[in-house]
Amino acid sequence: MDIKDITVIITTFKSENKLYPCLNSIPESIKILVIENSDNEELKKKINLSYPNVECILTGSNMGYSVANNIGLSKVTTEFALVLNPDTLVEKDTFTNFLKAADQFPDFWLMGPANHQSRKKIATQSFLEVENIKGFAIFFNMKKFQNKFFDENYFLYFEEIDLCKRVKIEKGKIYVDPKINIHHDGAKSVETKTQHELEKNRNWHWMWSTFYFHKKYKGFLIALIIILPKLISSFLKIIFFQLIFNLEKREIYLNRLSGLINSILGRKSWRRPTID
Repeated sequence: MDIKDITVIITTFKSENKLYPCLNSIPESIKILVIENSDNEELKKKINLSYPNVECILTGSNMGYSVANNIGLSKVTTEFALVLNPDTLVEKDTFTNFLKAADQFPDFWLMGPANHQSRKKIATQSFLEVENIKGFAIFFNMKKFQNKFFDENYFLYFEEIDLCKRVKIEKGKIYVDPKINIHHDGAKSVETKTQHELEKNRNWHWMWSTFYFHKKYKGFLIALIIILPKLISSFLKIIFFQLIFNLEKREIYLNRLSGLINSILGRKSWRRPTID
């Protein structure tokens, strides 16, 4: 196996400042697909001119993590794919170590780097089989998936948890390799000053995705029981923050309640952040 057997997929949304260091950390011999969740033609031209090994695909609008990654994964022709967040940096031996691990465990479905788990936990183990891995770096064994990747009903949150849940249901193997490390800033991939709007959006989708995930795997009634304390808490906090005139916090909990109610009613994950 060679590192040319790997395609890297990076889903972005207004992440230009974080994206370039990430691209620069990846060997030029590796094919990279950047899936930009917008119609930013200027960004596409800049990337295509600066990086011969990178193809930038514009979705036209903000379609979210699942849809964008599925677009990228559907175009992969190599044996393996690495889904990366734009706010990550890979080390020199990252790709060769992934290939060594794939050779050692050819039955794997998904694999993650060491920093998916605490180093203390995996210090005495060569490999650790896990129930799930985080979404910032997921190594795919492409032949295991047959074009069924992320559930596109999710816009934000739970996408990788859902993917790993399905892999485990199908008796697939998920590993963490302690020899692989990928640096991740964490929740810093979007460059914007509109933090309040993003916070409202995150809270809406966290609640929508939480109920949807539990309903999908446990049924409507159990999901409702699980989510009921969050519903009551959101309602009470809306009243509380209204009474003390903290309108920003009130908006946050209004969005939490809205996301939850929309999910309970079976509506799509429709909310999108308003960002210039």
